[in-house]
Amino acid sequence: MNKRVNFEDTIFILNVRIRMLRDLMQLDTDSVIFYRQTMIDLEFIASVLEILAEKFVENLKFLDRETEADNILDAEWQFGQILNEISSNSSPFSPALFPEMPNLIIKLRKDSQKRQKQIEDSYEPTEHATAEPVVSHAELNGLLGSV
Repeated sequence: MNKRVNFEDTIFILNVRIRMLRDLMQLDTDSVIFYRQTMIDLEFIASVLEILAEKFVENLKFLDRETEADNILDAEWQFGQILNEISSNSSPFSPALFPEMPNLIIKLRKDSQKRQKQIEDSYEPTEHATAEPVVSHAELNGLLGSV
């Protein structure tokens, strides 16, 4: 995958896929029919998030690095939410029917937390950055005609 990753479009598609899974959870469907594909979708989303995290950590020259980090972290949060929903008691994918599911969810959740930490460690949010004034007080006084 040598092509440049379009973070914005990729994250948009991931969020759409997560919403699709969330919608599936709300419908009265036969969980046996959709289980395998849902788990494949979760693994796919996780693999794309892994690629995005790697590309983000590798490239320190993003024009708007903080926005990209926020977008990836938001997608990770959305992913965590669907993992929580799938592993909840109200999920159509109960561990009684699908005993391997809890282990997959645990693995996906751990991987997501690892990616989030990597992203958070690789940039400094502007709230923590010390902003230098663009114009010094002396220059401002000179511009405003104050002495």
